[in-house]
Amino acid sequence: MFVSRMDSGREAGGGVAAGTVLMRFVWPHGGRSVLITGSFNGWGELVAMAPVEGCPRVFQAICSITPGYHLYKFYVDGEWRYDEHQSWVTSEYGLVNTLLFPMDANCNPTMGSELHANMELDNEHFRRVVHVSDGTLNEVSPTISEADVQASRHRISVFLSTQTAYELLPKSGKVVALDVDLPVKQAFHILYEQGVPMAPLWDFSRGQFVGVLSALDFILILRELGNHGSNLTEEELDTHTIAAWKEGKAYLNRQFDGHGRAVTRQLIHAGPFDNLKEVALKILRNDVCTVPIIHSSSDDGSFPQLLHLASLSGILKCIFRYFRHVSGSLSVLQLPICSIPLGTWVPKIGESNGRPLAMLRPSASLSAALNLLIHAQVSSIPIVDDNDSLVDIYCRSDITALAKDRVYTHINLNEMTIHQALQLGQDSFYPYELRSQRCQMCLRSDSLFKVMERFANPGVRQVIIVEAGSKRVEGIVTLSDIFRFLLG
Repeated sequence: MFVSRMDSGREAGGGVAAGTVLMRFVWPHGGRSVLITGSFNGWGELVAMAPVEGCPRVFQAICSITPGYHLYKFYVDGEWRYDEHQSWVTSEYGLVNTLLFPMDANCNPTMGSELHANMELDNEHFRRVVHVSDGTLNEVSPTISEADVQASRHRISVFLSTQTAYELLPKSGKVVALDVDLPVKQAFHILYEQGVPMAPLWDFSRGQFVGVLSALDFILILRELGNHGSNLTEEELDTHTIAAWKEGKAYLNRQFDGHGRAVTRQLIHAGPFDNLKEVALKILRNDVCTVPIIHSSSDDGSFPQLLHLASLSGILKCIFRYFRHVSGSLSVLQLPICSIPLGTWVPKIGESNGRPLAMLRPSASLSAALNLLIHAQVSSIPIVDDNDSLVDIYCRSDITALAKDRVYTHINLNEMTIHQALQLGQDSFYPYELRSQRCQMCLRSDSLFKVMERFANPGVRQVIIVEAGSKRVEGIVTLSDIFRFLLG
């Protein structure tokens, strides 16, 4: 650690308290998130350190200190560290760095028992305030005022309100749509072969798009096939149309009109001139993964054109592109995710949690995973080992891998394990989703901006919060969580 004198003491009104100096603390050993605390601030606050321009592995922070002996320690990627290349001492609370700043030029460092007594006092503050003995952080997370939070939200809201859905359209690409008279079995294979988890549905007789067929539909179909009391058989999948399935699904969900007839859910869609805030709110309020962007040049909506499938991922990329160079001006983006109401977390001992975090072992059955996806109303499940360390995730879209070689026709959902199902997916070819991007992780100390960076990667729909080193799962953040927080 390198320490350099930056300024002499100024009067209290000049930004630095009288009798103090500004010191530059440096951590030259890299990391993703680096903070510092010490006796110079009473061990009561973690000060964020910023990367030095041109030297991304070097972090620095300027702190106000009083003359005398000081002890300090770094908090790097969720772990307490000290710099072995600088002055350090050992205490019952671990290794800490030391700094002596004399009162004047003729002052000699105080050694021996006085230093030891001073160190014991400071380490007691360290243990009591930041709990170094158990590695738990207590009341040291950066905070901002509610006014700053609302100001950041307002800027993002204004930006989204001035951008239209046209901004989401790629320069080139394709959109897969399915006819409602197509057999379900054939539709299943088309989605697998095209590498897409869902597709809008076209009704030729009505001349319009009427819904979406998603991976969740296939999960429900496979569970129905496995149900001995089901009226749907494997042979019927060859002739059972998407329209018939949607009607049957409406009966299962008890969606009836005033005459007792099954009513399928209306298609949630948007136009190319709708602003991005409206599109995001449609996705959130209707609890859907995507909204088709449909355009018609006629007043009656005839001859509609399917332009794109809008998702929160695409909208977040627009936000990220616009604000990434000025993220410092949005104070809410600098907050660590552990300090804001975001995501679903594993409760600590003694805490209650309204919505428990769903996790499964690789040895759990595929049936257990599918049931959890449905009943917990989640899009993915962290797969963990016996120590709750992250191994992989199982997503709704992984169900399409069962179409390979018609695997779904000769498996038992209660006998196939999640590990086996994931292996099937690894052998599959996903042109629009890189499997290396599946398990995006972050630390609880990472800023909201860093988490948003993870979501900017292709195919990322959730970020798993893990403990540094052990990769023990601590929580999960989804795209919906991000937008519900940003849009208030």
